[in-house]
Amino acid sequence: MEKLLLLSFIVLLSSMLSQAQDKPARFIVIGAHPDDCDIDAGATAALLASMGHAVKFVSVTNGDAGHQSMGGGILAKRRMEEAKESARRLGIAEYEVLDNHDGELTPNLNVRLQIIRKIREWDADVVIAPRPNDYHPDHRYTGVLVQDAAYMVAVPNVAPDTPPLKKNPVFLYTHDIFKSPEPFRPDIAIGVDETFEKKINGLDAHVSQFYEWLPWIGGYLDEVPEGAEARKKWLTERWPATISPETRKSLEKWYGPKKAATIKVAEAFQICEYGKQPTEEEIRMLFPMLKK
Repeated sequence: MEKLLLLSFIVLLSSMLSQAQDKPARFIVIGAHPDDCDIDAGATAALLASMGHAVKFVSVTNGDAGHQSMGGGILAKRRMEEAKESARRLGIAEYEVLDNHDGELTPNLNVRLQIIRKIREWDADVVIAPRPNDYHPDHRYTGVLVQDAAYMVAVPNVAPDTPPLKKNPVFLYTHDIFKSPEPFRPDIAIGVDETFEKKINGLDAHVSQFYEWLPWIGGYLDEVPEGAEARKKWLTERWPATISPETRKSLEKWYGPKKAATIKVAEAFQICEYGKQPTEEEIRMLFPMLKK
């Protein structure tokens, strides 16, 4: 009888563990402007969403300064609509745009509390955001704000109007090219060949940015072709798809050398030391495309 009870308990425990492992994870990607999440993690987000995981994008500013000939509320409304369309194309759950002015973001308590609330409301398992070193102050301060929200998301007396998380999520940094104070480290690399086209479609939704503002500020506006299909083809050709040696090495770790050699496009992430420090097994559970 005791053996039978023990066997039943083991079967029940095994079933519970299996269900926990198969439970969809919840990801929140936080960027400074209403196209940054798409740039940093669009293909990974689309891949996770296609696998049944819950993915939300949050823009900390409304993007109301990011254009050469329009601005203010009109531009903010336009960029919000572009973000919603991008979310639809990527297949993610939601793209929320906070009403903070573009180009005026500072790492103040008010915005920190906004971010704490958004992470709690989403009940995030993983939080993805930029590192706090970048050419754009909004990007830098978004990184600082998300770092400052780490740990605090579990403190009940901070932003007490939203229930605290029972755990500190895994916090990840998105890839960047900056070397100071130290270069980006690709702890996790995701092969995104199958969703790269979805990423381009998401970027294509941000017409005000990829076909107007960025070409203007970058001095190549005259290169933008006419017509929707021609533009999308041009955007695809311009988008960097090369994989650095460091990221290739990370791909080999997670996929094995044979599979990694076939991957043409990847998105990489660095583990932030302020959040939960996941084991390799936990990373593979959160990112099931990495399961052995």
